[in-house]
Formats: sequence, C-alpha cells, structure tokens
Amino acid sequence: MKQGFRQSMAWLHTWTGLLLGWLLFAIFVTGTSAYFQEETTRWMTPEVRSVPADPARGFAAATDWLQREVPGASEWSVYSAGKRAAGLQLYWVNGPGAPADAPTEARLDGAGYKVEARQTLGGWFLYRFHYDLHYINWYWARWLVGVAAMAMLVAILSGIVTHKKILADFFLLRLGKGQRSWLDAHNVSSVLFLPFILMITYTGLVSLATHYMPWGIAANYASEDKFFEATFPWPAPAEKAGPAPLTPVAPLIAHAERRWGVAAGSIRILNPGDRTARIIVSSAPDADMSVRPRSVTFDGVTGQQLDARNPSGASTATEGTMIGLHAGRFASALLRLLYFVSGIAGCVMVASGLILWTVKRRARLPDPERPHFGFRLVEKLNIAAIAGLPFGIAVYFLANRLLPLDLASRSDREIDSMFIAWGAVAVWAMARPAQRGWIEALVAVAIAFAAVPIVNALTTDRSLLASVVSHDWAFAGFDMAMIAIAAGFGFAALKVARREAGRGRSRGAETRPQSGVAA
Repeated sequence: MKQGFRQSMAWLHTWTGLLLGWLLFAIFVTGTSAYFQEETTRWMTPEVRSVPADPARGFAAATDWLQREVPGASEWSVYSAGKRAAGLQLYWVNGPGAPADAPTEARLDGAGYKVEARQTLGGWFLYRFHYDLHYINWYWARWLVGVAAMAMLVAILSGIVTHKKILADFFLLRLGKGQRSWLDAHNVSSVLFLPFILMITYTGLVSLATHYMPWGIAANYASEDKFFEATFPWPAPAEKAGPAPLTPVAPLIAHAERRWGVAAGSIRILNPGDRTARIIVSSAPDADMSVRPRSVTFDGVTGQQLDARNPSGASTATEGTMIGLHAGRFASALLRLLYFVSGIAGCVMVASGLILWTVKRRARLPDPERPHFGFRLVEKLNIAAIAGLPFGIAVYFLANRLLPLDLASRSDREIDSMFIAWGAVAVWAMARPAQRGWIEALVAVAIAFAAVPIVNALTTDRSLLASVVSHDWAFAGFDMAMIAIAAGFGFAALKVARREAGRGRSRGAETRPQSGVAA
C-alpha cells in the first residue's frame, strides 16, 4: 500500500489476471461454447435426424420400445436434454438373467426409432471441461477452477477500483494504436459487459458452493451422501410382488405438465411390468430459470398420483436459480445469443489483458528485441492459450468427422485429438519467434475452423447448402459459426502480419545510412 490504494489495486489486478489468466481463458472459451451445447451435440451426431416435437409422444414411444426390447429390466429411464436436444437417451438396469455384456443404453430419434449414432461426448464435453477440466481428478479440478474464479472476481473488483474513467472507457475504442488499442479492447470488453462478467463469475462459484464450503453439510448430516439423499432423493425399486401391466405413460406425462405448466424432461420407471411399478416424471432442465426439477410419482399399474416434489425452499430456489442464471438453459434463442456474445466478450477481456501485459512491458525492456526469459515465457504461453485452445477445439470437431465410426473408445480419441493439437501449438510457439509464432498459430486456427464445414460436407449428406435447403438451422448455424470464427482469426492473423511488416520496415529504415553520409 506504499504507493496508494489505487496503485495497489492496479498491481493486484495485473498479477491475479496474469497468473491464472491462461486457465481463465480456457474456462471462458469452453463455458461460452456451452450456451449452444445441444446444437454442438446435434452437429456431432449427424445420424440423429430430428428432435421430439411432442415430449409426451416421444416418451410414450420410448416406453413402447423398452417394453419390446428389454422387458425384463428392473428399471427404465428416458431423458431429453431439452427442447433443442436431438432425440431421446434411454437407459435401463438389466435383470438378473441378462448376460454380463448386455447393452444398457440406446438412443432414439424424435419419432421414436432407434439410431446408431457415432460415439461422441459432443458439446457436453466442452461444458464439463469448463469446470471439471480433464485428465485430472474432478475433485481437485474443481478446486483449481474455484481458485481461478476467485482470482477472476478479485481481478474484476480491483479493476473497477483501478479505472478512473470507467464511463469514458465505455465509449472509447481506438484501433491501430498499439498498446492504446489493446488497453481500449480490454476496457471496452470488461466495462460494456461488466454486469454479465460479474454475474457469471459469482454464480459459477455459487454453483459449486457445497464443494468449496462443505461445513454446513458436515454440521447437519452424518455424511455428504445423507445430505444428497435428503435433498435430491433417488428412490430404488421395491421388492417385486408379481406381474401386472404397465399403465400408459402419455396421460401421466400430460397430467404432470398441466400441473407444472412446463414440459417434462425425463421419466423413470421402477419395476416395469410388476405390481410395485412406479413412474416418476420430472420437469425439463430448460423449463425454468431454476435447474432443480419438479417431479410427480405415479403408481405404475393404476396411474394414481402418489407423490409430488417441488424443491421451492428459499435456499434451494436461490441455489437453483443461481445455477440456472449461470447455465442459461432457460433462455430463448435470442437470449442465448446474448449470453454467447457476452461470453465472447469475456474471452476478449481475458485475452487482451494477457496480451496487454507483454505489450506494456516490452517498451520498458533494456533491449526489446532480446527480452528476458520470464517475458518470453509469458509471450509463448499467451500464444499457446489464446491460439492453441481454439485450434484444439477445431480439431475436436474435425476428429468427429474423420475418425472411423467403429473405433474403440471413439469419444476419448476425439478428446485426445483436441489436447494433442493444443499441445502441438504450444510446442510450436515455444520453438518460434513470438511474432512469427502468433501469425502462424492464428493462420492455423483460421484454416482449421474453415475446414470444419468443408469436411462435414465431404463426410455427411448434411452440408451447409443442404441444411439451408432443408431448413435445418442447427446444422446450418453451426457451419456458419465455424466460417465466422475462421474469418475472425484470419483477420487477426492479417493484422498481426501487417504490423510485423511495418515494424520490419521501421527497423530497416533505422539501419540504412542517412542521405549524404557515407556508409
């Protein structure tokens, strides 16, 4: 505090932003992609042609399929990820006489027909990566993400204190001015979208509050399992009492939907075909702002309502709403687009802050052309993070189309390809001069994203043109997004190349002899 409060906050803002900025950038990029998680999954499973037009009819068709194919199972579950999801996901628990290697899941399209979709985690992987990371234990990954989120919160609040002209920065963006332009980009993206960035950071911490602060649970429950059993009960099948026909599920789903005023998202049937059968209907994950579903339990033989749960207590409603605000599943198409644009602004804020750290300090170096090791390391890590992760994501999409469909552990190989590509950019960045590394990495990202719709057209019958003609806007929108991202990175590469060419001419002019002076 020797230099004053604002100067101390500026120091805190700089270093908290730098030390965890690379991880924060990855969290923001993959978290932003999750606002179109279902559309990404639909693109990555082109075999699934349609979405359920009527949830009740889709669930009834799924139940009919389960009755035909796995009548001896002790439990059936049918899930829809929401009104934007492709098809229905079915799970079941095989009876005692089933073979050990018998399947336990299937996927149906919107009309209730089974589809053999390629094995992929789709957009769900990118969503989970933004708070569970990968290749490391989820428990420690969430702690690492939590520390990064706290650092983000500290950086935001200290940045607010540091800004003397926060209102003026709202309207100021000067392009082509070097350090001033990077500072303006950082200020505009952070100030203009400050409410969103504050909300998304705080609600992200709240969504994992019981992980970071488990003491309330420890003080009131014998174990964490007891807490979750009381808060989110998951009833088990009862002892079987004898065969009895299962009541039709469509009227029960319609009854539950009238009760809630929103669509159903899943059904769970315990002991189907037995007198003890129970049918549990739960609301859709995108039906409300709160992510905590409501449920109604029915007798599986008579159809009589037995129980109804509505997690509406003050703490549960607050927590569910906070998570809902963070995830944005409730949002309409326009609001999700605003979420996405705001998330992109958060990515720009983090990336421009990391770049600004090097831009500001290069001018202070004794020899800007031969910086010290720490400066070079930050420059290289910036390339690895800001260009490497997008390149890896593009390769993830390409691997979805190019890997053999019968490849063992195919979804894992898709994920591995993303990290291999990301690592390759990091190694390339370490080996190349910084300016050349930026240009080459940005060009590689642009080419990779531009290749996605081309490879999609060559490997499926759902090209951009075919999708537009058939009004398949999820597929068409994904391909157009890939082209737009490619154009953005291509433009960035062009700007960096022109700036580097200008610097090269300036250095050449400085070394040429002056007119009238002997060489």
